Amino acid sequence: MLSCESSTLRVLVVDDHELTRLTLQLAFSCQENIQVVGLATNGQEAIEMVKRCRPDVIVLDLQMPVMDGWSASSHIKAISPNTQILAYSSVEDANLHQTKAMPSFDDVCKKDVPTTELIALVRQLGQRGGDGSSVG
Repeated sequence: MLSCESSTLRVLVVDDHELTRLTLQLAFSCQENIQVVGLATNGQEAIEMVKRCRPDVIVLDLQMPVMDGWSASSHIKAISPNTQILAYSSVEDANLHQTKAMPSFDDVCKKDVPTTELIALVRQLGQRGGDGSSVG
């Protein structure tokens, strides 16, 4: 039971590797005021979960089967423009710079970043998304 939902950051983790999803879920769940509202294995699942779970921040892998993160991000922004999307990837730097330039991503993070930095970045995005955003 959450007494103050607005102060709790709702996070959706999207990655096709089970170990990555579960590790991120564990890392976020140990944090105060962060709730993992869903885990998705591809972009199509992420889009459906955004409709149901209304996350504040999505940690979105770029390279996945069925629908990749690049495609999913534009669909997600169309249905939930205030949701902050963090591109989370191990792709080469050249592609990462192109990704950062895409309007559907709010930030980009390499998979080799320390966990504490990833958590701080997710919190930062959550605050950014909370400024002036209204649901419904």
